[in-house]
Amino acid sequence: MINIFYRLGGKVDYCQSETEFAKLVREDVLWIDLLDPTGEEKRATERFLGTEIQSRAQAEEIESSSRFSESDTAIFANTNYLTPSDDEYISSPVSFILVGNTLTTLREVPLRSITSLQQKLCAKPSLFPGGWSVFVAMLDQRVDLDADMVEILGKDTARFTKRINQQEDINEDFLLDINQLQENTMVVRENVVDKQRLISNILKSDRYPESLEPRLNVLLQDIASLINHANFNFERLEYLQDTVLGLINLDQNRIMKIFTIISLLIMPATLVASFYGMNVKLPLDGLNLAWLLIIGVMALLAFALWFAFKKKKML
Repeated sequence: MINIFYRLGGKVDYCQSETEFAKLVREDVLWIDLLDPTGEEKRATERFLGTEIQSRAQAEEIESSSRFSESDTAIFANTNYLTPSDDEYISSPVSFILVGNTLTTLREVPLRSITSLQQKLCAKPSLFPGGWSVFVAMLDQRVDLDADMVEILGKDTARFTKRINQQEDINEDFLLDINQLQENTMVVRENVVDKQRLISNILKSDRYPESLEPRLNVLLQDIASLINHANFNFERLEYLQDTVLGLINLDQNRIMKIFTIISLLIMPATLVASFYGMNVKLPLDGLNLAWLLIIGVMALLAFALWFAFKKKKML
């Protein structure tokens, strides 16, 4: 699928066919959005731009430290869009190609944030004088969404802290939930750092409009605060993890202590019973009520041992 957004008078119009390239001038085209494009759509876009578009496999193979590159005619950038799914985040790669003032995006899955930006582009064309403005608006939009994700992770961490304070369901499953939250925090932080590197590389280039430099610097400041927040949240999760492990260990030690005390209390009784279980002549043999006296001795020894532990504050 292809969406071509171009200027028509004082407004922005769009078409959804690669055959419309023949009627358009590249300077009038703001944005070409390729969503899981066909081979013909991709080739027509390459002919219109005069440059080769990276394949999906090539974009995914690029290292995170080299997600920005320039050629004689174009700028290539790659980043990931995170989408919440159940208890984790799904990463969807998006490629950006900037030729002059025309932006091209290549993606495999529908993204609601991009759809909303397309609607905004058509509704308020004055906010987007060129493809670079659309590109920076997409980055700004994604940073805002990443901030929402970091905020949600912070709320989940606070909710887990409250559960620990109230001692609700402190078990192995709770520990696994914290581990999943740690993984989500690392994924979001990695995604934010990825955009930080991308914007830093853009600022090193001499092709972007200088009027956008203040916006890019503000984005870098926002990203830096998000990274600090994500780091703080991860540290909180590590503290929670240690707390949960400590509580689980205390609970297990308490259980082992109970079993140990029970074993110690019945040891004297077991010793007396073992003596009278031997096939030898022992005191009280032959008395009808000897078993009552023996049971009394057992109980007395157990009580004496319990009293000794209690006095030494071992119980």
